[in-house]
Amino acid sequence: MFIGKLRGVVSLGLSLERQLGVKVRPTIRPTVNLPPLPADTFPRLLAAHAARQPAAPAVREKDLGIWQAWTWADVATEVREIACGLASLGFRPFDNLAIVGANRPHLYMAVVAAQSLRGVPVPLYQDAVAGEMVFMLEDAAIEFVFAEDQEQVDKLLECRELQQGKQPNLRHIIYDDPKGLRHYEQPGLLGYEQLRVLGRAFDLANKGYFDAAVASGAPTDVGVILYTSGTTGRPKGVCQTHASFIAAGHGGVVTDKLGPGDNIMSYLPMAWVGDHLFSVAQWLVGGFTLNCPESAETVMNDMREIGPSYYFGPPRTFEGLLTAVSIRMEDAAAPKRWFYGKFMALAQRVGADILNGAPVGGGDRFMYAIGNALVYGPLRNVLGMSRIRVAYTAGAAIGPDLFRFYRSIGVNLKQFYGQTETCAYVCLQQDGKVKLQTVGTAAPGIELKIAHDGEVLVRGVSVLKEYYKRPDATAEVLDAEGYFHTGDAGVLDSEGHLRIIDRAKDVGRMNGGAIFAPNYIENKLKFFPQIKEAVCFGNGRDEVCAAINIDFEAVGNWAERRGLAYGGYVDLAGKPEVLALVGECIAKVNADLAAEDGMADTQIARFLVLHKELDPDDDELTRTRKVRRGFIAEKYAVLLDALYGGKKEQFIETQVKFEDGRTGTVSATLTIVEAKRFPPVKAAA
Repeated sequence: MFIGKLRGVVSLGLSLERQLGVKVRPTIRPTVNLPPLPADTFPRLLAAHAARQPAAPAVREKDLGIWQAWTWADVATEVREIACGLASLGFRPFDNLAIVGANRPHLYMAVVAAQSLRGVPVPLYQDAVAGEMVFMLEDAAIEFVFAEDQEQVDKLLECRELQQGKQPNLRHIIYDDPKGLRHYEQPGLLGYEQLRVLGRAFDLANKGYFDAAVASGAPTDVGVILYTSGTTGRPKGVCQTHASFIAAGHGGVVTDKLGPGDNIMSYLPMAWVGDHLFSVAQWLVGGFTLNCPESAETVMNDMREIGPSYYFGPPRTFEGLLTAVSIRMEDAAAPKRWFYGKFMALAQRVGADILNGAPVGGGDRFMYAIGNALVYGPLRNVLGMSRIRVAYTAGAAIGPDLFRFYRSIGVNLKQFYGQTETCAYVCLQQDGKVKLQTVGTAAPGIELKIAHDGEVLVRGVSVLKEYYKRPDATAEVLDAEGYFHTGDAGVLDSEGHLRIIDRAKDVGRMNGGAIFAPNYIENKLKFFPQIKEAVCFGNGRDEVCAAINIDFEAVGNWAERRGLAYGGYVDLAGKPEVLALVGECIAKVNADLAAEDGMADTQIARFLVLHKELDPDDDELTRTRKVRRGFIAEKYAVLLDALYGGKKEQFIETQVKFEDGRTGTVSATLTIVEAKRFPPVKAAA
């Protein structure tokens, strides 16, 4: 299933054919034309919904335990007031408005308000520290910020100090939640309700200003700047037009027949391209209802109350949900565990086929129906997925085992594929045509091509306009034919389904010649609820070694049920019993790899459990929770040397950053464990 080092390897095609058993086709997938869609902008789409369905619910938010609703007419009114308020403060066409905070209705409205004035919203990650945030504020020349609450205001004021008088700097900070900000007297601070008052006054004094601004907007205007995760360097601002995101939203809406009456839970970072596609573009194209949870901790409960019909989550979210289910089942009585195990084995065998409409025997269908009534249905309800018609995952590769689990219990989970530079819109899996190992076929309006070195190239409606103020970087990823170079390694099968292997820069070869794709092995490991994160190393090595993060909640629950005392993450991670537990998971992965053609040599030889969780604040993960593999290899070089040097243990002291900005150190002596490996299993003739 894998390819070797990609760049400049002309002979890759033949090796791929041998490894995958498929024909590597560098031919272009034909463009699928989008259904007719008038060229438009997001503010004009909002106005259209406000005219067609003024009383229908556009947005809901749970506040103090009660769901509050805004109709489309309400949203249009508040967007008008926000825009006019910004205009009264001096916000002008093509200015950038930073937006930072959790998923809140007023923050989504601020996105459209900026666009209404031909301005550009720039969402930032709400968990970014001031030192990270100030780079993007300066890069995008931000003078206006719309913030959620006191926490974000404090960081922005710190950013203002870090800018040290640089021009332009933060002139106006508008906050949505006034709690804790009553006595703040710094210049430029303004509450949301004060902004609305200014907006109404400006609108009265400047008749027609707002309507003229909305009418003057062009589909080719930049509609949003989204910063990349920065896995290998500084984040880059991706400029996407209204036309690009509207086309991407329209393609998804048409494919899955979305519209008024559908509900989606918006809980992922607004700065992430996936949220902008689902919670802004598809929302304003399809006209369904956006639901904002009370907090990140209440998402599952809020989902059960709303019962969304449309859902999206990255693999990490689905891994977390499965971990929660596994913990609950481990606490159940023995008869319930046996009953659950029996029906889940049946689901794993036939559930995905039933969902796909594939032939399944009558006896299995009958037993699955019983399981649906007694196990799968209640399980979907616990997960808040009892009414889901369509669910998607993307943002990182999802393990086939995890993907199969959800489809086996009747959740219509599908994959899509894309990047920030393509509006997260390149491939979609269509109902009835879902393959566990692929991300689907080219989405409407998209052309795919596999380069001779195996890289996936994309051309079509969703490709970025440019990187903000970075013509050099733009020229690197857009070729003369208009193809965007994704940096991903992939192949197209005979039916045009795209299989993503890994990031091109991460795929390599071991010294024995075996192809090494770390992400595939890591996803197998993360299927186990006890393993939260894994980083595998093997490129240019004789063997594969792994650094593991345990899931503190899952392993803690496991330890408590066995009467195993521990004093925190560091103590728990170093327990011999926990190392043995992780070793069992790794042995199962190694057994799978031994049975896969060409993968036996990539079995994990040794592993250790890290003394701390990988954290974006420590630069080990991006804000989208992607592993910074190169940084980790450098930061933990002493551990890598120990893994490959034959040591039994290694002391390490690591600096960490706390949420309040302080720094400290965590130290431990880590045990290096030999993993159980298996001889290759020959495929049946």
